Amino acid sequence: MKALSMVIAAAALFGGIQLFHPGNGESAADAVAPSNSYRLVANGDQGNCAVTRGASVSDDLSLLTVGPNCRRLLPGIERAKFWRQQQDGTVAFSANGVDPIVTFAVADGGGYESYAPAAPLLSLAATGGLRD
Repeated sequence: MKALSMVIAAAALFGGIQLFHPGNGESAADAVAPSNSYRLVANGDQGNCAVTRGASVSDDLSLLTVGPNCRRLLPGIERAKFWRQQQDGTVAFSANGVDPIVTFAVADGGGYESYAPAAPLLSLAATGGLRD
């Protein structure tokens, strides 16, 4: 009888934990890290190149590696060395961490779409580690 009481108490404890646990059943190990590899595409696939977000330098600033053929999409982008993530979700690429060469807004369906400069229109989408 004592063993039965212990089993019922353990089941009630387990059920209570499951009831009040705010998670969805996934462990931290099950979570997938966001991609740091992106494909930069100009004007609806007029050209593309690889972009990689590197190590974090500060809360909102990370190192950036731009593929060698990205210059064909936007001359000057090859100077970009930093990825700045703004609080509003926008992303800017810059040579010095401050002055943007290109700025992206969050696009529908994920990824980013450039808005400055106005032309050419560039999209930035996460990839599975594609390389140039």
